[in-house]
Amino acid sequence: MTGSFIEKMKAKVKRMKQDTLALYYAYQHPATPFIAKLLIGITIGYLLSPIDLIPDFIPVIGLLDDLLIVPFLIVVSIRLIPKEIWPESKLKAAQSPIILNKNNWLFASLIVAIWLALLFFFFRLFKNRHLGTKNGI
Repeated sequence: MTGSFIEKMKAKVKRMKQDTLALYYAYQHPATPFIAKLLIGITIGYLLSPIDLIPDFIPVIGLLDDLLIVPFLIVVSIRLIPKEIWPESKLKAAQSPIILNKNNWLFASLIVAIWLALLFFFFRLFKNRHLGTKNGI
């Protein structure tokens, strides 16, 4: 039973890696819409960033982003790609595999900037709704 579960998980991880590479090729396709490219960029950036939303060293919860957020981002990104581009991108990923480097600090900086922007946005929203504003600040 355990061997079967481990084999299924290995297959899913392999498929997720293949889909990530296919997303990279779909991102490069000129017919991919801007909104899809934006989400693909966020997805790949998050995957390649050495910084996680929830650090992996936190027991159980630290793996939630890898088990929930990453697959969610991949699925939504794939759904935004036009139907004729996705099979082409998957084929290219299978024929021309490349290794995407996870220790890319450019992506890490981008992800940190996105998190800071989101925190700032939610802070301002909370402040305006619950604390009121003084003099329009």
